[in-house]
Amino acid sequence: MQVDAVVLDIDGVLVDVADSYRRAVVESVERVYGDTIEKAGIQQFKDAGGFNNDWEVTDAAALFVLSAREADVADLAAFTDAIAERGGGIGAAEAVVRDLLDEAAAERVLDAWDPDELRDVFQTLYLGSDLYRDLEGGDPPFDAPGYINDEPVLVAPETLATLRERYAVGVVTGRPAAEADIAMERVGLDIPDEHRFTMDDWAEGKPHPHALVTLAERFDAERVAFAGDTLDDVQTAVNADEADDDRVYYGVGVLTGGLTGETGRRKYANAGASAVVETVDDLPDLLG
Repeated sequence: MQVDAVVLDIDGVLVDVADSYRRAVVESVERVYGDTIEKAGIQQFKDAGGFNNDWEVTDAAALFVLSAREADVADLAAFTDAIAERGGGIGAAEAVVRDLLDEAAAERVLDAWDPDELRDVFQTLYLGSDLYRDLEGGDPPFDAPGYINDEPVLVAPETLATLRERYAVGVVTGRPAAEADIAMERVGLDIPDEHRFTMDDWAEGKPHPHALVTLAERFDAERVAFAGDTLDDVQTAVNADEADDDRVYYGVGVLTGGLTGETGRRKYANAGASAVVETVDDLPDLLG
């Protein structure tokens, strides 16, 4: 797999977010609605597609919890499978609610559903009180220490040094820019703003190929590897390869996020991954 550019996701690749973003998803729904899903259930939303934004994972988990109060809704796996069948994402989750419930019950769920409150609680839990004031403005709804401080680094400094020595290196992430800055500083990855795409830089989000294709053009690269920890990351590379006739794109699945072990390998392969690695530290050997 000879490439001249490497693009990296952040969450689950450069930093571990199991006790930060994913914890905030579970606890935000619990705080707002008094019930929630298991942390392991988050991966089922991720696998359904269209949930690169963890605020929207939180919104969808809340829809499941609220729907379960109205009727004997099937288990979470059936709920997320139905979302996948409708193309993934929060719009599909809303459609599933309307399909599962009668009209009156669906309206009660959607009336009780409050994405703005969920986002505010999520940001408070994730950022903590002080950083919330800095980045969100104003006072948080409650005091919190901030799960952003509980994100272990997943990449060795020498790995980043090797990749930057050999290839053009970029980042495509679903994080807001300010939160991407914090993670990149933590791992020691300093790249120009024009070599990264965050939530603030493009509307479509993964798996739309725009960000990856644009970086390839900026790098003047012919062959690009994109390493990520979700099926949407792999699909982003697949979509870029289909959209851009001038270049070759490889999706590399990393097993340090929600997808792990042989099950993770199979899911990546089925999604069209060109390769799967245990950690991002295996990239230099893979790319050779």
